[in-house]
Amino acid sequence: MASGLRVAALCALLLCAFAAAAVVYAVLLLSVSASPCAFSSMSRTLLAVTGLDSYIVPCADVEASAGELLSSNDGGDAKTITTGGRPIVTDVLCGKPNLPPNALPPYHCCPPVPASEPVDFKLPDPSEPLRTRRPARAAGSGAEEQHMAKYERAIALMKALPRSDPRSFFQQANVHCAYCTGAYRQAGYPGLPVQIHFSWLFFPYHRAYLYFFERIAGKLLGDPGFALPFWSWDVPEGMRMPLAFANASSPLYDPLRNANHVPHKLVDLDFMGAEKNYTDEQQIVHNLRIMYKQMISSASLASLFLGQPYRAGESDKPGAGTMEVYPHNTLHVWSGDISHPNNEDMGDNYSAGRDPLFYVHHANVDRLWEAWRHIRNNSFHVDFTDPDWLDSSFLFYDEEARLVRITVRDILDIEKLRYAYDGVDLPWLNARPPITPNVNLRNGGTSPGFIRFPIYLNMALTTEVRRPHVLHNLPKKMIQDEVLVVEHIETDGTSIVKFDVFVNAREYEKVNPSGREMAGSFVCMKHNDNDDNLISKGVNTTMRLALDEILEDLGAKEDATVTVSLVPRHGKVKIGGLRIDYIVGE
Repeated sequence: MASGLRVAALCALLLCAFAAAAVVYAVLLLSVSASPCAFSSMSRTLLAVTGLDSYIVPCADVEASAGELLSSNDGGDAKTITTGGRPIVTDVLCGKPNLPPNALPPYHCCPPVPASEPVDFKLPDPSEPLRTRRPARAAGSGAEEQHMAKYERAIALMKALPRSDPRSFFQQANVHCAYCTGAYRQAGYPGLPVQIHFSWLFFPYHRAYLYFFERIAGKLLGDPGFALPFWSWDVPEGMRMPLAFANASSPLYDPLRNANHVPHKLVDLDFMGAEKNYTDEQQIVHNLRIMYKQMISSASLASLFLGQPYRAGESDKPGAGTMEVYPHNTLHVWSGDISHPNNEDMGDNYSAGRDPLFYVHHANVDRLWEAWRHIRNNSFHVDFTDPDWLDSSFLFYDEEARLVRITVRDILDIEKLRYAYDGVDLPWLNARPPITPNVNLRNGGTSPGFIRFPIYLNMALTTEVRRPHVLHNLPKKMIQDEVLVVEHIETDGTSIVKFDVFVNAREYEKVNPSGREMAGSFVCMKHNDNDDNLISKGVNTTMRLALDEILEDLGAKEDATVTVSLVPRHGKVKIGGLRIDYIVGE
């Protein structure tokens, strides 16, 4: 009798399950038949409950007849658009870092264990003095030299603190190590690190890092108006390492720097180990053209300049913005000691924060974020509005040695953070690269054809990439950018990698690295993800290069294909594919 009842109950349960499945199926069919976009909105909750939410596709107001429609405001690739609720949250727990072979001590970079739960960040009082960051140049004015002297004193005071003090230079230098080596994990995803490179977290993370570093320095100095200097390597008068960093008796000195790049040497924003035989004038022109590309022609939208979306539960490194790839990365490599296997200190993420040069370098990167927002009153130079970006959070110790949780939305207004940048001219605004004369597109009329990917980039390759149809009838408030996507760029993370990308230049060897046909470069520092507990290993990322201005200058706007050349310069790398897409931004 009992057995019969159990069988009957099981049959009833199965019948209910089939009925529920039929209802779900009917709802889905109804949603799709009514409208694909109605499917996305009407059935999202139901699909989430049934585990089928991964099949939701985004809908656009315009139809893309070819290629993918990408939205900058939604935060990048249409295949990963979400409605919020998945910000990266840094877990309080900090573990063992993944350091490279032959790493230099210390071998642990987690901060002191907090005595209590982190407090939420609060903006400083509006009555606080506005801290003005001024340039640190090789030959600065009297005011700039005084500014540098304060920074030198602040570093000395931080170095004098006990190593156990989270405000000490020892601990502050380790902050970058902890966030760049997998020591910090995503809350709720212990197998996934928090990585603050190769994504839209790059700019806001480093801004927050400098904010607390600056306030700690001001507290130790007893000067609430103290501001960090910035190394203005993007303008001619700042293209040499500031003199104060070369004094071996100064707390600003770091012996682990490239001895060939002492202050008299102009920076090379395209540096990757080999010195160029340029005159100073040629180097300055070269640097300014690189800045134009990275700040103007290749950075028209947030997803191109700030980087690609990176949400909770996802592996890291979805794609860096223009400024992070270079000159940010190349300046790190240029500054580090090439006689060491890991190019310490500046040349490797785990050790970069140990050099006081790091903080003035990143102050300039932060300044360029502000400059990008205001370039020529460009209405498309706006930050993301995606809540997953705005609500992502990091942990830092403040000037009172309290652990603070700060979100991206907390640090978007520098006036509310009570700091500003001293005015510096932007000569690279007018440094649009020229077309290289006598460079053949098709080498006597022969087509390079198409290449089967994936492929290891052991030698230069040239291929044709088809262009999708232009999206018509877009609202006037929207911009449409054509981008070359170099996808699934894979390295093992054990060496520095660089390759260049040329457009419509079969004879790429004739093109200067800052020439018009040079669409961009991929530059990757070491990323040592060798922990077996980590889901992601090495580097697997994607690069996006804007094409509109290049094709316009080359007279190729109406061509059906684009000739692309990938030229390896350093390290081993695998390329998953090439395609051309449109990004639509508002």
